Amino acid sequence: MNDERAFDIGSLHAAYAAGWPVSEMIETVFSRIEAVADPGIFLHLADKQALLEDAAHLGPFDPKTKPLWGIPFAVKDNIDVAGMPTTAACPDYAYRPEKDATVVRLLKAAGAVVIGKTNLDQFATGLAGVRSPYPIPRNAIDATLVPGGSSSGSAVAAAHGIVSFALGTDTAGSGRIPAGLNNIVGLKPSVGALSTTGVIPACRTLDCVSIFTLTTDDAWTVFSVAAKHDPADAYSRSIPAIGYGPLPPVLTIGVPAKEDRQFFGDDAMEAAYAASLDMLATLGHRLVEVPFANFYATANLLYEGAWVAERYAAVKDFFDASEASFHPVTRKIYGGARSLSAADAFNGFYALQALKQRVAPVIASVDLFCVPTAPHHYTRGELEAEPIRENSRLGTYTNFVNLLDMCGIAVPTGKRKDGLPSSVTLLAASGKDGLTARLARDIHALSGMTLGATGWRLPAAPAPLEPLESGPIDLAVVGAHLSGMPLNGQLRALGARFSRVARTTNAYRLYALAGQTPPKPGLIRENAGEAIDLEIWKLMPEAFGLFVAAIPSPLGIGTIQLSDGTSVKGFLTEPAALEGAHDISRYGGWRAYLESLAA
Repeated sequence: MNDERAFDIGSLHAAYAAGWPVSEMIETVFSRIEAVADPGIFLHLADKQALLEDAAHLGPFDPKTKPLWGIPFAVKDNIDVAGMPTTAACPDYAYRPEKDATVVRLLKAAGAVVIGKTNLDQFATGLAGVRSPYPIPRNAIDATLVPGGSSSGSAVAAAHGIVSFALGTDTAGSGRIPAGLNNIVGLKPSVGALSTTGVIPACRTLDCVSIFTLTTDDAWTVFSVAAKHDPADAYSRSIPAIGYGPLPPVLTIGVPAKEDRQFFGDDAMEAAYAASLDMLATLGHRLVEVPFANFYATANLLYEGAWVAERYAAVKDFFDASEASFHPVTRKIYGGARSLSAADAFNGFYALQALKQRVAPVIASVDLFCVPTAPHHYTRGELEAEPIRENSRLGTYTNFVNLLDMCGIAVPTGKRKDGLPSSVTLLAASGKDGLTARLARDIHALSGMTLGATGWRLPAAPAPLEPLESGPIDLAVVGAHLSGMPLNGQLRALGARFSRVARTTNAYRLYALAGQTPPKPGLIRENAGEAIDLEIWKLMPEAFGLFVAAIPSPLGIGTIQLSDGTSVKGFLTEPAALEGAHDISRYGGWRAYLESLAA
């Protein structure tokens, strides 16, 4: 859809600031629904007249106290919205909640406007988006393809620009697969970051509320509003919305080893993924191939034993009483759980724990991972022919994520050689939502893609980045602790966050020290010196103390003068360590020196 009014949050807020009324936004939403003419997107729409009346109660435009003021959104129909029916795509299950789900309440309190409830794979069981008794949403990019599930309607609504954002859920990939197949951003938070109170569970121990948007800035804005601890949710965790700030110059990014990559014959997807990795290299990051067999083994657990039983447990009473109400494929999956025993469940837990132990060192060895969002673009015909096998294949790079307590974000990376969208998903350990989203922002900008199916360009002036919180101590590093270097993990293990690149005054000399493993430089203050490149990382005081206590001789921490007139604590070396050292000051920094050796 080519519409003159872009619906990303920044554009809408700019329009409101210029006097555009919220009533016109509401009229535009309903005009777009009519223009798209896809009966599979929404299962219930808010009454337009009621929305117009409610808009009058928003008060004056105030994006500071209400960061989502006047922003339209859609809600997957397994998430409660007061006064709207919740069906989970099963008409016989329908009920009308009196209260909003916690996440909906938070978003509405921030000024967001609910437009309606969206279609899904029944009871959020599926990744293709075709397991619904209602009309199937059409893929926004190519109607012959599956829309992706289970959050199909939400992704398609966002891709068409009908709403600024949409809520989905994600247990096995339902917040990422539909994003990748519809050329939008899909943020899957750390498990527990967003409350699931008021959400019909699929696997309660793994479920996440996910966010679909056209841009990463918008996804982060919504996440920042919704990421609040909820005492009413036993699985809620306090995971603050931090880290969407400056990136280190070099991130270490894990990618599946070439021999482990799976695309099921889709050469275009394989080539697109390779091109996406080239983008990361262009951004200056270091790619490390890692074995993926244990990740795939973890993914396979999701549809075995414990977690199939958990899906059945979520709706057991209803299923046992009304089995005929279920979609045939969903019925087969849930029905199979009846034969599972408690022993099967515990065996699943034991298998998962063993796999977690094997992959933990791999996860800790990198800053984050980059995987294909989906291995293949499936047509609706292919899914009809092999509904379970192809659905399972869609989850190749998604099914293991929540089981391993990771966060993730799917982001467009360009077009495949056949013109269909390509997408990657960035994954990291729980709590690193800001890191993955921030890198996704850079990738999206480099892709040059228009947004979803709208034809709108990525905003040229993105929202300002989150400032770093006050309190931490600045630490300057010059050598093996630089981003992408062998000892950077020591900083990350203490919760250090990259702040900025800087330079010393021209009163320092840098030496390659003799007999150090891994190789290390030594920084010395001398009147006749050079300006030396370094990085500033932030450490909380307790972590700073632990870090300093572990520094071996001949290195130590002193005060370093920077070229901008400020000073920070940083690495200096004892003069006695210079015996046998090589003066490398002319290179201007340790990274440039190592690059000269490689050349």
